[in-house]
Amino acid sequence: MPTGVAIRDVRGHLLDAAERVLLRDGASALTSRAVTTEAGCAKGVLHRHFPDFDAFLTELVHDRVARIDDQATILRKSAGTGTIAHNLTQALLDLFESAAVAVISLVTSRDGLRARLREDRPTGVPILTDAATAIASYLTAERELDRITADADVDTLAPTLIGAAHMLFADRQGNPPKAEDIHKVVTTVIAPVERQPPR
Repeated sequence: MPTGVAIRDVRGHLLDAAERVLLRDGASALTSRAVTTEAGCAKGVLHRHFPDFDAFLTELVHDRVARIDDQATILRKSAGTGTIAHNLTQALLDLFESAAVAVISLVTSRDGLRARLREDRPTGVPILTDAATAIASYLTAERELDRITADADVDTLAPTLIGAAHMLFADRQGNPPKAEDIHKVVTTVIAPVERQPPR
């Protein structure tokens, strides 16, 4: 895009460009110049909209967390339908097949970004913590529907599922896991608490 051409939703355009660079080249390649080059705009455009690059990256993380909130709503509404294993498998695939793994890598690799995020998120790793909250909310709904046992510890089950799935997706260079790999993890984790339907 030539310099001087108006961009609608400049912030969104820059965030999407950053995600493309992150997915293609990794966290170490994500610089303000790389973002503006990918976006096809002058470097000054980014600094007109954000006080510094860490502020921009903070916005990127918050934007991607908002997407998880949308997925969480869909997941919770699925409670009581289909199988729990299928619902959780699909939710984990939707989460980790997106830019989530790359954003997690970005957060863990940049001290300045982590410091900014700690200002309003004092604990946990964004994306992972939000995803665990979404899974716990879904499992709570399933517990209320008596599809998992009343004593199911959803606050332990949720991060267990997130951690196990993240381990399968974490290698950016390898082949991503298949749906059946995630399904196997899910069924193993929830087996002790899932109520079997009457025959």
